[in-house]
Amino acid sequence: MKAFHAAARPAPERPNGQIATDFLDLVFELESGRSLPVLSRFEGPVSVRVVGARPQLLDAELDRLLARLREEAQIDISRVAGRQPASITLEVVPKRSLQALVPGAACFVAPNVSGWSEYRAKRNRPETDWTQLTTRRRMAVFIPGDVAPQEMRDCLHEEVAQALGPVNDLYRLSDSVFNDDNFHTVLTGFDMLILRAVYAPELHSGMSRETVAARLPEVLARLNPAGGTGTPTDRAPSPRAWKDAIETALAGGSPTSVRRAAATRAVDMARANGWHDTRLAFSLFALGRLNLGINSDLALAAFREAEAIYDSLPDTRLQAAHMGVQLAAHALSLGRGERAMAIVDKHLAAVQSAQNAALLATLLMIKAEALALLGRDAEAQLVRLDSLGWARYGFGSDDEVGARLMEIAAISPVNRS
Repeated sequence: MKAFHAAARPAPERPNGQIATDFLDLVFELESGRSLPVLSRFEGPVSVRVVGARPQLLDAELDRLLARLREEAQIDISRVAGRQPASITLEVVPKRSLQALVPGAACFVAPNVSGWSEYRAKRNRPETDWTQLTTRRRMAVFIPGDVAPQEMRDCLHEEVAQALGPVNDLYRLSDSVFNDDNFHTVLTGFDMLILRAVYAPELHSGMSRETVAARLPEVLARLNPAGGTGTPTDRAPSPRAWKDAIETALAGGSPTSVRRAAATRAVDMARANGWHDTRLAFSLFALGRLNLGINSDLALAAFREAEAIYDSLPDTRLQAAHMGVQLAAHALSLGRGERAMAIVDKHLAAVQSAQNAALLATLLMIKAEALALLGRDAEAQLVRLDSLGWARYGFGSDDEVGARLMEIAAISPVNRS
């Protein structure tokens, strides 16, 4: 199994005015749409403990994450032994138990509790209501330990970050884990800037949105001088109807026909609103995925348009790679090995940088089959072996890795015949 090493992310390229608006929406709103009355954060050093049975890999991933938070977000955060009281308790819970209590959740964070049993006892009480929070003193992060290493790491990054600061997700963000599109899975430079701003000395727990907005220009000018003035700009929120359509399209429990119709509505609304940004592209991505094997022409057209949009934006190379994997697979299915390899090679660097092992393994598997299709068997075997190392991190068990390998191999016309 291969694994990534911690690496600092570049600072965001957007103006500080936009970042200030993003900060306010991330920090003062919940995903449900409810507003938070005040800024809440930890005041003073932050301690983290881990409880529950977990694989060794989790400790290494946590240490890398905390090192990044100290260096990039300038947060005074460190680990303590599992039996000691801590600001953040990271508890490893079997996936089945976690989803039995909170259906559909891969992982989550809860305020004012220090463990699973306490959360179960208090989950519907005022103590665990985010809107009642003024200063953060105890947070609990619950993640599954019986999933692929990448899924466990992804949960670790997003939920620890939310325990520290933002508790909202925004579809408009293209370079952040705080986005329900789930393209980014490790904390980005933008995320670290937001966290650093949350813990800036100019701010403190209990401040209102208006007070924070007044101080943000000074904070962001100091932390991100290349971004210019940090006066918040007006950014219209995404309409609730579009969000509802996207959420229905992504909901695994709904009939496929209902999800396809919802994806179509999302695309239509995005076009009607004149959007040519990540929201239209993501709507097209959802539409394409839901039409695979049903209407291949529509799916392919959706992926191509989405890739063109992502390619036209400055910080969406990873999103473009998710479209690329579909387009490369299509080229492979047509026996166009050179074309499939060109698409894969175009996206490898972005995927490697984003540390998405599952996507990296899939692209390399497609490249291996394309090489085999062209009769370059020795090269194909080397690339395939490389893909397996990443696949074990991205997909977990040997069964899952083998299934993905066979799925990609079945696309090639040589194997189909």
